[in-house]
Amino acid sequence: MKEATVKLDLAAAGAATERPISIAIVAMGGQGGGVLTNWIVSLAESQNWVAQSTSVPGVAQRTGTTIYYVEMMPVSGSGQKPILAQMPTPGDVDVVIASEYMEAGRSILRGIVTPDRTTLIASCHRMLSTVEKMAPGEGIADSKAVHDAIGVVARQEIIFDMNNLAVKNGSVISSAMFGSLAASGTLPFDRNAYYDVIRKSGKGVEASIRTFDAAFERTENAEQATNATELQTEKTPTPLPEGLNDTRANTLLHRIRSELPAEAHQMAFLGVQKVVDFQDVEYGNEYLDRLHELNVKDAAANGAARGFEFTVTAAKYLANAMVYDDVIRVARLKTRSTRRDRIAAEVGLQDGQILNSTEFMHPRMEEVVSSLPVGLANWLIARKGLYAWMDRRINKGRRLKTYSLRGFIPLHVVGSLKGMRRRSLRHQTETAHRTAWLAEATNALRHNYELGVAILTFRRLIKGYSDTHVRGLSKFDKVMATTKSIAHRDDAAAWARRLLTSAIKDASGDDLDGTIKTIESFI
Repeated sequence: MKEATVKLDLAAAGAATERPISIAIVAMGGQGGGVLTNWIVSLAESQNWVAQSTSVPGVAQRTGTTIYYVEMMPVSGSGQKPILAQMPTPGDVDVVIASEYMEAGRSILRGIVTPDRTTLIASCHRMLSTVEKMAPGEGIADSKAVHDAIGVVARQEIIFDMNNLAVKNGSVISSAMFGSLAASGTLPFDRNAYYDVIRKSGKGVEASIRTFDAAFERTENAEQATNATELQTEKTPTPLPEGLNDTRANTLLHRIRSELPAEAHQMAFLGVQKVVDFQDVEYGNEYLDRLHELNVKDAAANGAARGFEFTVTAAKYLANAMVYDDVIRVARLKTRSTRRDRIAAEVGLQDGQILNSTEFMHPRMEEVVSSLPVGLANWLIARKGLYAWMDRRINKGRRLKTYSLRGFIPLHVVGSLKGMRRRSLRHQTETAHRTAWLAEATNALRHNYELGVAILTFRRLIKGYSDTHVRGLSKFDKVMATTKSIAHRDDAAAWARRLLTSAIKDASGDDLDGTIKTIESFI
């Protein structure tokens, strides 16, 4: 029986050189990867080709990516249907379409982008991954490695900000990617055939065609090299204004010019704007008072020869330290009109449509108490029974509709309490912590300039509120304690920077603990 099976006549469906066109699409949940795949299949079938699509789903919302795969080929003269593959094979993919820049990089790592065959169509915008967002500081992956690789591994590259183009034209990124695919010349179909597929979908047809056309023209007019200006936009510092209409604000501007070196003007101006928005003009003067004191110490440490790096760094991180995330600030941010406008733009709100959003909140008694005046807060903390009773009623998850009266009014009321902020327990705690942190930095400055600057940057670890703030403080304390133990060493600044990098990049803290153990081994 086995011998008879082996001898069956299995004729080939076509010539040995005949092969399908293969397209891999990598997209995150909600980016229309499935829609684009269906459009491509419908396009091929409308031209009497045989097409097949498969997908391997990842986890939606940017913790995973769905890989869609399409193979297509014309019907053979014999009428026999070809057998098409279900997954992309490294070295055998004609087109790779990536909805986000790092997904293009992952496609390269998978080996499905090759210089002899693959046309890479990708959007250069970034959607941060969960791991990138979890990092306490700057955890964003470097896109430069992807940029460098694309010019080597792809036969043809079509890369620009397709998401931005789609938003401008009132559609979604799948329409832009479809337009770039049409203009790439990788499929032998007329442009009108693409239009027919979009029209048959019956949803957002006009906006989709408008986006398709914009992407088509953008692709046709672009060179095959990536537009570097879209991938890396350098921010040029904005010069200080000559004067401000508000008398109090103009006084702050005058103080920056007269009390600080030119190198720190821009950063100090941004810092003043931030702290004044957080509290008031008096708080802005307090910021400049402290910054001026730090600059005097910087000058005494020969900071002029180093471009006053200590003062410039302090201007940034002192403002961040003074603008902490308490419940008052969080409530203000959630009810600001600028936030609503941003959300409306992101979701493409149209005239006549009503926007609403839901805040997922889990207040703790600690946040409530920290916002109270110091005396009342300490009185409550001392009465453990009452504190626990209140915590049981406060410490629970809640959902508030931001733009309903029931949700907006309490948020607005809490946000309007910034006048009592300076008397609060949280402000007292933050001020004490800030004073101790700056004292460590200035002490180090006297004997090791670089170490003083490095200690200022430790403030990057502290952000957010509730559990996020607690975790940041814990890492800050570890990094500071370890740095103080090696402050006498000539390489203390280098080790301080390594500690900070480990703490920022590793949300779990394992890398930081490993770096600390390494340091402890030679103390």
